[in-house]
Amino acid sequence: MAACTPSRGVSFDIEQGEFFGLLGPNGAGKSTLINTMAGLVRASDGNIAVMGHDTVSAYRQSRAALGVVPQELVYDPFFSVRELLRLQSGYFGLRRNDDWIDELLTTLDLGNKADANMHDLSGGMKRRVLIAQAMVHKPSVLVLDEPTAGVDVDLRQQLWEFTTRLHEQGHTIVLTTHYLEEAEALCDRIAIIDQGELVALDSKHALLERCPERKLTLVLEDASINLPPRLEEKVVERDSNRLVLMLDKRHMRIGEVLQAIQTHGIELIDLHIEEPGLEEVFMQITRKDKGVRA
Repeated sequence: MAACTPSRGVSFDIEQGEFFGLLGPNGAGKSTLINTMAGLVRASDGNIAVMGHDTVSAYRQSRAALGVVPQELVYDPFFSVRELLRLQSGYFGLRRNDDWIDELLTTLDLGNKADANMHDLSGGMKRRVLIAQAMVHKPSVLVLDEPTAGVDVDLRQQLWEFTTRLHEQGHTIVLTTHYLEEAEALCDRIAIIDQGELVALDSKHALLERCPERKLTLVLEDASINLPPRLEEKVVERDSNRLVLMLDKRHMRIGEVLQAIQTHGIELIDLHIEEPGLEEVFMQITRKDKGVRA
């Protein structure tokens, strides 16, 4: 979908139809990359193509293929929602676009706000209008730059239901977010950039495998009993009748732990397994990028 090759080493392709995550700390360059893709910033070096169209030499085609939902709530306060969407349609040469506008308004639960002035809407409603505005010309690629920042839980769920449905219909979705659980739940493949450089690019599954340690909490009848030596050295926390072990899942399976406990006659009441998530992977990678490389 988009080939990005700026001078500091950010170079990757996004496959058509992917749900792609673009992650990084504040100031890493995510929004700059998106703004360059949208033609709002001119790159000093390298190039970006959207659906095969270079954003500079074929800017009309690339912009027609792209819809961007910005991080900021940018809107014209002097128009109603419908007027704004009609105006946006006109930028792409679309006339008599009201059927599609009505469908967007219904899908995004904006039907009763169609004639409301933009400045009278809540922040969450304005966010929905921005999504409708990005989709009004039916782009193949939708870029969501922090789309759920500052919105309530209900709207967040509605936004993800909508974008998931778009993805299922074949749209390419590019997501930036600081809510890493969202990226973990939604994205097929993820790029992490830091200080203007690409520091990781892989499938979600492969990235999660970079953190092989899992936390196993055991609730025992008597936690003062020593575990078998191979398990005892894995204990990182012990209190009351609870033990917490840190295990490398490449070298020790949960079944081995349970078998060893049973063999030594230790009575197990309950257990809980906590797998590492994308947040742990992200912190590990960005810490390494700041000079603590393994």
